[in-house]
Amino acid sequence: MGDSKWLIHKHYASDYPRYQWIQELLHEEGEAKAISQEEWQVSLARRTGSEDAENIPQVLSDWSFKANTTFGVDATAKRAVEVESDADVRWVLEQTREAELPLLVLGGGSNVLLHNNWNGLVLKMAMKGVQVLSDDGRELDVVVGAGEGWHEWVMHALDEGWNGLENLALIPGSVGASPMQNIGAYGVEVKDRFLWLEAIHQETGALERFDFARCEFGYRDSIFKQAERDQWVIVRVAFRLDREAPLQTEYGAIQQELQACNVESPSHRDVAEAVMRIRTSKLPDPSVLGNAGSFFKNPILDSVLFDRVKQHHPHVVHYPLEDGRFKLAAGWLIDQAGWKGHRRNRCGVHDRQALVLVNYGGATGQEIWSLAQDIIADVQTKFGVQLEPEVNQIQG
Repeated sequence: MGDSKWLIHKHYASDYPRYQWIQELLHEEGEAKAISQEEWQVSLARRTGSEDAENIPQVLSDWSFKANTTFGVDATAKRAVEVESDADVRWVLEQTREAELPLLVLGGGSNVLLHNNWNGLVLKMAMKGVQVLSDDGRELDVVVGAGEGWHEWVMHALDEGWNGLENLALIPGSVGASPMQNIGAYGVEVKDRFLWLEAIHQETGALERFDFARCEFGYRDSIFKQAERDQWVIVRVAFRLDREAPLQTEYGAIQQELQACNVESPSHRDVAEAVMRIRTSKLPDPSVLGNAGSFFKNPILDSVLFDRVKQHHPHVVHYPLEDGRFKLAAGWLIDQAGWKGHRRNRCGVHDRQALVLVNYGGATGQEIWSLAQDIIADVQTKFGVQLEPEVNQIQG
């Protein structure tokens, strides 16, 4: 009948055993079991000896977000598939189109908050690999699978003497999600070492390359969160690294940490280790206390609005930007508003870093989001500054 056509059978019971069998089918009792279209396609391929049967990825049912996201919210997806190749990605996209299922692309699960169960299919990125494309003895271009862990990739690069990413150590998540969010810390962003990425279009299955300009990077932003949101699956990212990359130690916290360790002439690894100690001291371990790191973006204000805020709050923590605007420390605003260490039943604000919302255990995504909304409203009232979430909100 073809991949997208189904033959509907009408069953009539001529005796009690057949009646019982039909009831079991209808109510999924006894030996009867309902399976998805994707599971049916896999089963059919294996039963008929199809050459592609062994290449079809496994479909997982009732997939747990609690075990696969750092917030640890107890939500499930109807189905999930871990993809390890471009072909796997295209297969999943085809299945979601045919079954008209909503698709959620998930990397390391470190920047999402599930408000409800996901009544669709999760594409869990698991594409691995690190390959050097070119090397002139100092600079080198390296392409990395989107499913590699970000911190693991940074440490691998340091081990090889490929520098430029050390300030981004210990950031959770996957390589594929890094350009989407344009992750950054301590004066460095992914865009500073980005070369290109390749992504598969969700509707057509076409593989395309995005260079720096096409990605339209912004502060914790890119085209993949704006005009091209939910249109692509990033499968690999290329970086240009430098064995003699200049050290970025302008942030006071890094300087203080290096001084505390009596490091006068730091190496790239010294900077990475300083960053890791700072992050460990401020941020809770997601395996112990559910969280997604910084929940809010640092707001960026034009000079007029900034002067207004500073007039009423002269000690506001801020950083001047090259374009004349000012970045405010969202953590300072939240702290000064009285939210740091606040607990609301099963969730709260971390007692050492006001930017971090935490799940003490059993909190729902809706409970955490309600807390976030109250913080946003309170900061707006007290400072006239609008906070925005950095963590992606998934409604289900």
